[in-house]
Amino acid sequence: MTALQRLHVGARYSEASIFNGVVYLAGMVPEGPATDIGGQTADVLAQVDQRLQEAGSDRTRILRAQIYLADIADMAGMNAVWDAWVVPGHAPPRATVQAALGQPQWKIEIVVTAAVKN
Repeated sequence: MTALQRLHVGARYSEASIFNGVVYLAGMVPEGPATDIGGQTADVLAQVDQRLQEAGSDRTRILRAQIYLADIADMAGMNAVWDAWVVPGHAPPRATVQAALGQPQWKIEIVVTAAVKN
């Protein structure tokens, strides 16, 4: 049996869990000063890259992405950054919905599940 591993464990949640060759990321939200959807999307995707690397994976191994937008009207701006970030031939299954996010300044939150490299 594979041991369960957690990364960046806090009192309320972990940033990632790894089990049976799969890494499950927590919802990633903007941490930087960007206020527009393009900058916030780039910030979140950089965090996704960092967490995947720490877990022994990368964006070519994403099994599923869930994207939450505070305003669905931001979809085109988010997609412009997303499309430049996705590796050609490795676009993962994805869902994008409008949702109330935890902080009023957040425009985006992304949850990713990925396979760990062998």
